[in-house]
Amino acid sequence: MLHRYYPDIPTVIVEPGIKTGVGVLTDNPKEVGTDRIVNTLAAYTLYGGPSIVVDFGTSTNFDVVSKNGEFLGGALAAGIEISVEALAQRAAQLRKVELVRPRSVIGKNTIEALQSGTVYGFAGQVDGLVDRITDELGGSVNAVIATGGLSKVVREESRTITVHEPALTLIGLRLVFEKNVN
Repeated sequence: MLHRYYPDIPTVIVEPGIKTGVGVLTDNPKEVGTDRIVNTLAAYTLYGGPSIVVDFGTSTNFDVVSKNGEFLGGALAAGIEISVEALAQRAAQLRKVELVRPRSVIGKNTIEALQSGTVYGFAGQVDGLVDRITDELGGSVNAVIATGGLSKVVREESRTITVHEPALTLIGLRLVFEKNVN
């Protein structure tokens, strides 16, 4: 479509053969989503390595960037919205709630209890996985970067997130574009 309607605008589609500068050190590099590759590029460009990207989207992705800017792999967990929707659909007394920090960890009503379990539960998940990943990397990372649409919900409650970069994927796409268009 872009070539048909905007033939004079250079385009780059992130796919095999496109220069990213990111080595993918996984068992099957073809399985790695392009979002994870461009996030790795942006994280390394902005913060160096090793670093960890926590991308809060449909799934919560933990992308591990080596000290040399390679994608080492990571962890994938259910996303916040999917988890809240599943609770609302499968439990008769529970419903979708606004994803905000409740007034207390100990919820005094169903809404606050759901908010507490979601906000503090996901913050605990992030901190637990980041701690384990950091240990495997040798004990320290340059940055733990929160990105994605729901990053603002958890970042302030997490003790391990050090940077919030909501546009990380877009920054990575720009960097890939610059590497491939002369």
